[in-house]
Amino acid sequence: MKIARITLRHVRMPFRHAFSTSRWTLTHKDAILVEAATDGGLTGWGECVALAYPDYCYESTAINALVLREYLVPLVLGRELADAQALWDAMSPVAGHRIAKAGLECAFWDLDAQACGQSLSTRLGGTRGRVETGVSVSVHDTPEALLRSVEGYLREGYGRVKLKIKPGKDLAETALVRKNWPGLKLQVDGNAAYTLEHLDRLAGLDDLGLLLIEQPLSNEDIIDHAQLQRRMRTAVCLDESILSADDARKALSIGACRVINIKPGRVGGVRESLRIHDLCRAQGVPVWMGGMFETGIGRALNVAVASLPGFTLPGDISASAKYFEEDIVEEPFALNADSTLTVPTAPGLGIRVDARRLARYTVAEETFRTR
Repeated sequence: MKIARITLRHVRMPFRHAFSTSRWTLTHKDAILVEAATDGGLTGWGECVALAYPDYCYESTAINALVLREYLVPLVLGRELADAQALWDAMSPVAGHRIAKAGLECAFWDLDAQACGQSLSTRLGGTRGRVETGVSVSVHDTPEALLRSVEGYLREGYGRVKLKIKPGKDLAETALVRKNWPGLKLQVDGNAAYTLEHLDRLAGLDDLGLLLIEQPLSNEDIIDHAQLQRRMRTAVCLDESILSADDARKALSIGACRVINIKPGRVGGVRESLRIHDLCRAQGVPVWMGGMFETGIGRALNVAVASLPGFTLPGDISASAKYFEEDIVEEPFALNADSTLTVPTAPGLGIRVDARRLARYTVAEETFRTR
């Protein structure tokens, strides 16, 4: 397969509600969308999920655009690419920048599955027509506001809730939610806001019957996470710490976690997600699908990957309406009554981009063609 044209679009989409974690508050979704076309008339889409500011990691929307424009697009445009491994080999001169690479790789997988006449889920070996999902709940100013928010999501049909926590807004808030909904599938996410100085406080979450505690310590603190996991009964789940299957292997080998969150956009795309999935499945380690406030493009990729058999815990994919008044795809993802999203069955990602909505939210655009 040869990609003859690539268009990069910077989109900025307002959230329905501001979203706060231990580290930042977001009001808009910024992303670089990758549209890749072949001479044969196929068009594939990808999404770079980095945030507008490089605080989640060193990549950002602007950095994604720069790396794609100056380095990655020239490496792949017009080149014969037999499969995803060939794409990765072509991009290998560029170190790191997994989020930028994932956006381009997603577009390639969309093209590849379309060329095969298969949905991406089928192409990857997915086994589910629906994937179980939950909802991520922002840090709130008051306990009352938190309870109202959780109650609203439960009314919408979400069966699992993840609370964003930070020092000073953790134990009491989580205990309050547990008291109000004793049987709720509940987990928390520290977004790397804690250190081992908070060990006793974090261990206090053990009495609340949580599914897991996600990334409590810094991204680099694999050894400290192992110490924390030895202290806690609750399963520690690593997110930002896991950038590759090799990272997952090392973390599991020292007992740094018992669950892993896979975000294709974070780890470099589908190829590396499959490697992490297969490693964890072989060791009996559950994985689940994370989210990065994706548009319908990135959401379609996540749903397809989450249809693989090793994804045994509810994900953070959520319905499009959780984040946006309108999505840029013609048929936004909607929550089913059983707290699932339906896996698209049309070829490729199985979505159609709405050109008018796309234009409405595009703030910059550039196109590259083979000469």
